[in-house]
Amino acid sequence: MKRMILTAFLMAPMLACAQNAVPDIIKRFSEQQNITDVKAVDAPGGVKSWVGQYQDMGVNLFLTPDGQHVISGYLYDAQGKNLSEGYFKEQIYIPLGREMWKTLNATQPLKEGPDTAARKVFVFADPFCPYCKAFWSAAQPWVAAGKVQLNTLMVAFLNPKSWRYATAILNASDPVAAWRDYELSGGKKLPHFEGATPRATFNQLQHHQKLMDDLGANATPAIYYMNANNELQQVVGMPDEKQLVEMFGPRP
Repeated sequence: MKRMILTAFLMAPMLACAQNAVPDIIKRFSEQQNITDVKAVDAPGGVKSWVGQYQDMGVNLFLTPDGQHVISGYLYDAQGKNLSEGYFKEQIYIPLGREMWKTLNATQPLKEGPDTAARKVFVFADPFCPYCKAFWSAAQPWVAAGKVQLNTLMVAFLNPKSWRYATAILNASDPVAAWRDYELSGGKKLPHFEGATPRATFNQLQHHQKLMDDLGANATPAIYYMNANNELQQVVGMPDEKQLVEMFGPRP
């Protein structure tokens, strides 16, 4: 009896690996279609199912009973609920969001508020974006109360002068103070800057733009924060009052 129990215990990991193994036909199809990070999902009704990532989208793959054909599409339940979207969220979007959050935290933003703040928010902002100014202003009560750390990542694409303005702010003796003065003045108080954009500043602005593109945003302000479930949240444009409370917490 002890030998049987020990044998079953040793076989369990091997059986789990076999069940989670991706069949060759699924592997070949995924490689042909440039689908990456393919994982098995526990789908209902006995259907064999896997999810993968194509660019920034989820893909659901199914294997026919004969094991010789692959179907790509969505799985719905009897009430019409899209089950595939749930698989994408759990297996792809949430893990990707957490990785992107690590990337955001590795940047060098214009940081306002203490590191000890209960909430941290990142925002991509263009110097000529009026909604960025409105968002910055709306965030200040929480920042002043020490409840939120606001991290601004400068981008420059809305106006032909955006690049020069962003360069002037980022190269000021105190970039955070320069950004604050610029916002408080309604875009009228800009640090003096002459000459070409330094290579480091050029690389920084390019990096911010790529990050914004990778996150799927094409307008400013593009705002990111983690919710109570440790899931990355995105708000593009000026948030309404409900959204402000969701990202910042109760008003101080």
